[in-house]
Amino acid sequence: MLHMGNKDDDTLSGEERLIARYFRPLATHPGALALSDDAAFITPTKGHDVVLKTDAIVGGVHFFADDPADAIAKKALRVNLSDLAAKGAKPRGFLLSLALPESIGAEWLEKFAAGLGDDAKAYDCPLMGGDTDRTPGPITISIAAFGEVPHGLMVRRRGAQPADHVFVTGTIGDAVLGLKLCRNQSAGQHFKLDASSSSYLIDRYRFPQPRIGLAETVRIHATAAMDVSDGLVGDFGKLCRTSGVSAEIEVTRIPLSAAARAALAIEPGLFTDMLTGGDDYEIVCTAPDDRADAFIKAAEVRGIALTDIGRVVAGQGLPRFFDGEGRPMTFKQTSYSHF
Repeated sequence: MLHMGNKDDDTLSGEERLIARYFRPLATHPGALALSDDAAFITPTKGHDVVLKTDAIVGGVHFFADDPADAIAKKALRVNLSDLAAKGAKPRGFLLSLALPESIGAEWLEKFAAGLGDDAKAYDCPLMGGDTDRTPGPITISIAAFGEVPHGLMVRRRGAQPADHVFVTGTIGDAVLGLKLCRNQSAGQHFKLDASSSSYLIDRYRFPQPRIGLAETVRIHATAAMDVSDGLVGDFGKLCRTSGVSAEIEVTRIPLSAAARAALAIEPGLFTDMLTGGDDYEIVCTAPDDRADAFIKAAEVRGIALTDIGRVVAGQGLPRFFDGEGRPMTFKQTSYSHF
């Protein structure tokens, strides 16, 4: 547990000083007890359920060792908030566990804590506690986030019904292209992207945009929802499987950014990677026909793009994706997998 006394106390250990200096300022919730105890507490709002989520990110797997420390911190928190948004939940707080190699020093921690603090404030999701450790391996950051929904109203993967519309927020595939640009500095020239387009795609990889602003709207209108973290094809397949339905998706309706379209014009084969590669952190969800228009208008009010990409159909099995000629697409791998 992140716990400590006064940072100027000479009796503190190195770990206690680290926590007091960098993380106690982020523990603004009264239940965090200023990180002075072995645990924290929250009092759930009456009539609400607590929604729990944890995701870890690992150096060399989810981010590059030379990525800015503040960007790493923001990604660590945002990938968890993305799941809360898809469940229709309002963030309440988070726990942080850090495993740091010896090479990590004060400058990195200062920037990491600053980035984490900025997002904790922006998303009204304070640090409640956690743990710090040394590791001989890469940096490992694990966050457990929790939020609230009115009792019994968390939006699950189960619930999609035949004839429901299929919606997705934002744009798909940007992060996959951003990762390619991070790995290969000449990729931007190959795709004939200007500096602004390249920066946009890299930022989409480094800085997920959790759709917290749409959480309540998803809760009101969606029959089923999940965030897209491992690829639209595979993740939506999980939703369909859990709901016991299938779907028909028109890929020409899948929303793409201008930068992604520019890259596709040079290398059309990228499209499969964009649909299956992951790191989008958008929401894919379903809604009945009589709620579809209201859903779109509510998203517009909140400044979040929401696109209708297909329909749920009866049956079981993976959703079918049809190209612009109406031909079914096939995928060797439907999503990113760690195993």
